[in-house]
Amino acid sequence: MPEVAEQARWTRARLGRCGPPLDLLTARFDKHVYAPHAHAEFTIGVCVGGSEVIDYRGGRVYNGPGSIVVLAPGEMHTGRPATPTDGYAYRALYADPSLLADGTLGTGTPHFGDAVLDDPELAAALRRAHTDLAGRPDPLEAESRLPWLLTALSHRHSTARPAPDRIPGSHGISLAVRDRLADELTAPPSLAALASDLGLSRYQLLRAFRTTMGVPPYAWLAQYRVTRARALLDSGVRPAEAAALVGFADQAHLTRWFRRVLGVTPAAYRNSVQDPARS
Repeated sequence: MPEVAEQARWTRARLGRCGPPLDLLTARFDKHVYAPHAHAEFTIGVCVGGSEVIDYRGGRVYNGPGSIVVLAPGEMHTGRPATPTDGYAYRALYADPSLLADGTLGTGTPHFGDAVLDDPELAAALRRAHTDLAGRPDPLEAESRLPWLLTALSHRHSTARPAPDRIPGSHGISLAVRDRLADELTAPPSLAALASDLGLSRYQLLRAFRTTMGVPPYAWLAQYRVTRARALLDSGVRPAEAAALVGFADQAHLTRWFRRVLGVTPAAYRNSVQDPARS
């Protein structure tokens, strides 16, 4: 990996408006060596460049681009370049054990026999989610994407037994969640609160909603907000005002989703449909 300035940037995503935080680290090191340390949470990392060696559980593990690293809570470990001339870059998140245990049978902490996992599909999904949420994350998006991926990690690679995927009453559950999100689109409830109201775990709610609607709750809500914003733009409301009225964080957030759904920016759409007599 070419030599670059070492850098590390911590950000924090919140799982729901009032939910627990989840820290994310974006790092690129040329020579940095971590002292032995441990975290209270699971450390979930995806290597994106170079190679790293980690002292862990009395041995050494090596990881390179595309691999997933899982380090258990309370386990001492280090981290450094695999060779004196080879730096390393990675994306990491620090997840409470409960986020990996949701969607599994039993109440224990999932156990991962291997610290380095070869799962290109999941690694790519974790990297995309980390990149999308390391900026100014939407709480509902963070709560929809990260627990889902962490549960998938447990299902695929830990010794925990997955809970049944079929959720009885999925259709009714999904409609109830959909209606709550639509009614409270400017300040939507957290998935944890919705799940509690319905007597479900967060994973069960996500599973039911995705099965019925085909998308996770945050994506459904974003598309619904775009529909509402479009009607406001049709009536002459400016994009920045429309963004606030339908619950997007700002105009940039509206623009990102508007382009995803309709292929143009809100400003371009408004200009194309604006009644000349009103402008």
